[in-house]
Amino acid sequence: MLIDYMEDYGLDTKNIDKFEKYKELILEYNKHTNLTRITEDDEFNVKHFLDSLSLFKTDLFVKDKKIIDIGTGAGFPGLPLKLYNEDLDITLLDSLRKRIDFLNGVIEELGLKKIRAIHARAEEIARDPKYREGYDIAVSRAVANLSTLTEYSMAFVKVGGYFISQKGPEYKEELKSAKRAIELMGGEVKDIIHTPLPNDIDHYIIVIKKVKATDKKYPRGGGKPRKAPL
Repeated sequence: MLIDYMEDYGLDTKNIDKFEKYKELILEYNKHTNLTRITEDDEFNVKHFLDSLSLFKTDLFVKDKKIIDIGTGAGFPGLPLKLYNEDLDITLLDSLRKRIDFLNGVIEELGLKKIRAIHARAEEIARDPKYREGYDIAVSRAVANLSTLTEYSMAFVKVGGYFISQKGPEYKEELKSAKRAIELMGGEVKDIIHTPLPNDIDHYIIVIKKVKATDKKYPRGGGKPRKAPL
């Protein structure tokens, strides 16, 4: 059960009912619109909830930090972060309207404040002064290599803020390939945190600090961050 996993992981279980309701809403919506292939209860709790909450191991998601979750999908990791620490100010970003409609429904159903879901492409909205370099932390669990995620994400982060990516045991190769992208975006790797999960899942959190402003030509448009990573 989720409550057991959270307790074993050293997490407070005060909002467990909201997590269960959120799961229920996902599984119901998933019957007609694909949000996740993970529907078995134990796997869901570990790979969606506990994996998202492992970000608190960084000690960065505190107080009322402004967070943007890029390519949030069904709301991971942004919504679990919000459910665990209600003081966080969170923006959920996704390019698919159906996902955003779902997320807005969840926000309303759970009565959450200081959180919004935005329908937009990262490479376009990152050029908007309202969003560019306006966040303390950018996170992304989107399926893409680290070079691509870094280019999409770093423009949203304030100088002095962080881009945080969750990766599997092959993270060293990705990190090596992403070295140029990280530097070009104004970042430097500050920490790598091992976050093993139940069922022998081996994950790592890569913490990249933004030390200088991102050049205005980034992120590139036309899907170039995916098609031709830096």
